[in-house]
Amino acid sequence: MSSPSELTRESGAKAFDGHQYVYNHESSTVGCKMKFGVYVPAKAEKERVPLLIFLSGLTCTEQNFITKSGVQRLASEYGFIVANPDTSPRGCKIEGDSDNWAFGEGAGYYVDATESKWSKNYRMFSYVNDEFYGLLIKNFNVDPNRIGIFGHSMGGHGALVSFFKRPAQYKSVSAFAPICNMSTSEWGVDAYKKFFGQDENLWKQYDATELVASYHGPKPHAPILIDQGSDDNFLAKHLLPERLINACEKASFPIYFREQAGYDHSYYFIMTFLEDHFKYHKKEFENSK
Repeated sequence: MSSPSELTRESGAKAFDGHQYVYNHESSTVGCKMKFGVYVPAKAEKERVPLLIFLSGLTCTEQNFITKSGVQRLASEYGFIVANPDTSPRGCKIEGDSDNWAFGEGAGYYVDATESKWSKNYRMFSYVNDEFYGLLIKNFNVDPNRIGIFGHSMGGHGALVSFFKRPAQYKSVSAFAPICNMSTSEWGVDAYKKFFGQDENLWKQYDATELVASYHGPKPHAPILIDQGSDDNFLAKHLLPERLINACEKASFPIYFREQAGYDHSYYFIMTFLEDHFKYHKKEFENSK
């Protein structure tokens, strides 16, 4: 497969019946070179297939998901293109963007910052849901009517926020151990003060718990699937799933929350339940025809 337009291929390897690629491109949205992984099954060489976008968590690059999750076997079996972007702009040389593992490089939180120091480059919400989304449809054999989004931790937050803010773009959403209430979590408060200043109304615009209360888009056919490990070290201070569950109940929004006994926050947890998420998205795609 030759490199699609606007993209530079960095690597490619056959895996199962398809290929795992890594590409880079110059992003006009975040003002730097961005990398992403994309698995293309053999089926996509002949026809348009569903797309799943996976958003990774804090400290991750485009490599973590494609090297640790075992996603290639499932993407091949289900016939899905699976694409995963980096988690932030890199190399922008903004003072303070690499001082803390929980903020800045590797920690863009999938928001569009409004504070002037960050607003030029830290526009990951627009990158994922406009530039990256469009790039995938343009350059790969994607069925635009069957696109889902999911993610882990910070990326689970990003997936939920993307779904609630852009309901016309996604047929399905799921998450592993998402940060459910960013505007009150310890990670979120620290990051959002920098990205948005003191206006907490701006913080709430990128908070799944807040967004579900005002969501007016189409509801999924089956409750949104969220998996959470019971032994996750970040559960109490940072993830706060009970707040999203309560907000969904008040809004009569369907959610299926599964606490998985003994599992932590790692990719061992993700790989264990990843196929359940593929099954979930597959059913949503079939129901949306």
